[in-house]
Amino acid sequence: MLVGVLAVLGYATRFTSGKPDPQVLYEWSSVAGAVIQDAIVLVLVLWIAGFSTARLALRQPVSWRLAAKLVGAAILAIYAFELVYTAIVNPGNEQGLTPSHWEPHHWVAYVANAVVICTWVPFVEELTFRGLGYTLLEPFGRWPAIVVVGIVFGLAHGLVLDFPIIAVFGMTLAWIRSRVDSVVPGMVVHGLFNAVALIAAVTIHN
Repeated sequence: MLVGVLAVLGYATRFTSGKPDPQVLYEWSSVAGAVIQDAIVLVLVLWIAGFSTARLALRQPVSWRLAAKLVGAAILAIYAFELVYTAIVNPGNEQGLTPSHWEPHHWVAYVANAVVICTWVPFVEELTFRGLGYTLLEPFGRWPAIVVVGIVFGLAHGLVLDFPIIAVFGMTLAWIRSRVDSVVPGMVVHGLFNAVALIAAVTIHN
């Protein structure tokens, strides 16, 4: 129900209001909005999980060496899929969160938004989807859990053309979580991908 509400809100906003203002990450209100929104989600997730770190898979991976190898493989696989998919479909900046140009006078707000997007957001989303979500779905089978977690992760973002990219990204992180029994490596990958996107947005034209 929680993920369903997030998906409905995401798509309703997308189809009624369109993409966000591309300069939204230069605004301090975006920092507050992201922190508050994900704080509400986190409280609900913790409540559903009975405040159990075991259900959230918030623990060290069974092997850091294995986790490092899987993270490396995941990064290569995700970027390879994204390159092929975008070459065929060309979704553009559908999510609309990356700015069209750099505004040096608002760099502090941009950095603050970046910190939230690269730390707080991955922390909450990984606990929600690869943590509690995977735990609840794992009794139905490892691969069904991986696939469904990826699909609902994509739906929760309210995107259309970018949906396959987000879904595959979610499935890949769920696969890592299933192999190392922890959401921590997924948080690292999630944060790195967000950081690369935010840096590229203001350093690489178009």
